[in-house]
Amino acid sequence: MELDARLRRYDAAVKATDSLIESAYAPANSSLDAIMARAEHRMERVRSLLADLGDPFAGIPLVHIGGTSGKGSTSAFLQSILHSAGIRSGLHTSPYLQVATEKLQLGDRLIGPDHFADLVDEVIDAATAWTERNGERLTYGEIWMGMIGCFFRDQNVKIGVIEVGAGGRFDLTNVISPILSVITSVGIDHVHTLGNTIEQIAWHKAGIIKPGAPVVTSVQDPAALPLIEAEASKIGSTVVRVRERFDFTVTAVDRHGVRWIDHATDSGLSASLPGRFQASNGETAAIAARELRKLGFEISDEAIAAGLAKARFPGRAEVMQTHPLVLLDGAHNPQKIEAFARDLSTLLPVGTGGRRIALLGMLDAKEHAASIDALIPHIDLLITTSPHVLAKAGLDAERMADVARERGFTGTIISEPEPMVALERALAIAEPHDAVFVTGSLYLIGNLRGHWQPDAEIVLKRTPWPRAVN
Repeated sequence: MELDARLRRYDAAVKATDSLIESAYAPANSSLDAIMARAEHRMERVRSLLADLGDPFAGIPLVHIGGTSGKGSTSAFLQSILHSAGIRSGLHTSPYLQVATEKLQLGDRLIGPDHFADLVDEVIDAATAWTERNGERLTYGEIWMGMIGCFFRDQNVKIGVIEVGAGGRFDLTNVISPILSVITSVGIDHVHTLGNTIEQIAWHKAGIIKPGAPVVTSVQDPAALPLIEAEASKIGSTVVRVRERFDFTVTAVDRHGVRWIDHATDSGLSASLPGRFQASNGETAAIAARELRKLGFEISDEAIAAGLAKARFPGRAEVMQTHPLVLLDGAHNPQKIEAFARDLSTLLPVGTGGRRIALLGMLDAKEHAASIDALIPHIDLLITTSPHVLAKAGLDAERMADVARERGFTGTIISEPEPMVALERALAIAEPHDAVFVTGSLYLIGNLRGHWQPDAEIVLKRTPWPRAVN
C-alpha cells in the first residue's frame, strides 16, 4: 500500500507538469528578431519565478553543458567523476526516457517519488501565485527550471551539472551563471528553431559562454569553432579545446565500452558507454574536471578514471539483452546516427549468416533522409514505426518506409505504427545469430525500454537499472 501511494503521488505530479506542455506551433512571425524577443521574454519569466522561489541557484557552482551531440553523455561522465571524487553533486539532464525522476539526480541516485511530488507542489504553488500577479501562465520548461534550482538547493549540492535542452543562447537553462561551460559539438538539428546552417547553430551554442567562465569545447568544425572562439573573446572567456589528435587516441571499442590514451596524463582511460564517439565525450568530461580542479575542486586523476569507467547513461548504445542481442540508441539526428553507424560492426556483432535488424522511428521535425543514408549500408532488414510523445509529432511509419526506399534501401521493410508492437515483431523475427537495434529518437527508446526496465521499478528504486541485463 505504501509503495502504491508513492507511485500515485508521482503520477499525479507528472500529470500536473505535463498539463503545462504547449503543443508545437508555427508562430506568425518567425524572424530572428521575433524569435529573440519571445525567447528573452520567456527567460525573464523564469528569472522572475526563480526570484519568487528565493533564487535557489544562488551560491551554487554550476557547469552548463550544451552541444548538438554528446551533451547528455558528457554530463553523465562529469557527474560520475564528481561523485567518484566524493563531491556532493547534482545533475539535470533532458529529456527523460521513461520517468520524470531521471531528470534530477544526486550522486548516482535519482530523486525519490515523494521528494519529486513535494518539489512539483512547491514550484507549481509559486507559479500559481506568479500567474495571479502577472496574468500569464507559466509553462513546462519554466516550471522545471524552478524545480532544478530548488532540488539543488534542498540537497545542498556543492556543484550542479545542467544539460542544455536545445540550442543554448535562448534555452531556458541559460538563465544560470555557470563557473564553467562545455560545448561538445555543432551539427544540423532543430533547424526550425536554430537555423539550417552550421554557423547559425554555432551562434546559438556559443550563447552559453559566460564572462570570466572558461569554456571547454570538442568542436572541430571549421565553420563553427571560430564563432565559439569569437564569442569567448568578446565576453572575456578562455577557450579550452579538446582535440583528438593531440589530447587522446582511441585504442579499442566494443559493445562493452571504449578505451583511449589520454595524452595529458599519458595514461589509459576507459568508459563503459560503448562507441568510439564516447571517447570524445569522456575526454571532454575529463578536461572539464581538470578545469574544475583549477577552480578549487579536489578531483584527482584517479577519480577521473574511476568516474569515466563507472558512468552509465540509459538509451545510449545500451545493451538490453544478449539472446538475441538487442541494443538501444537514442541517436536522433544525422550526426548522431552517423557516429553510431560507424561502430555498428563492433557494437552489434552478428553470427555467421546473421542479420542486423533495425527498428527505426523519428520525430517528424528531424532530418530523415540523411539519417537513413547513414544506416542503409549497415542493415539487412528495416522495421519502421512512429514514436509516441506528448505535443510532438512522430513521422508516420509508412512515410519512413517510403523515405528508406527513396534513399536506396532494397531489403525487407516492415511498417508498424505502434512502437511496442514493432518491437515484438523485431524480437519474433530475430534468429539466434541476428542482432536488433532500435534508434532514431530518444522518445522511441523511452517508449520501448520499459520492456526490460519497468517504469515503476525505476521510480521506486531510484535507478534507471532496477534489473540486471539477461
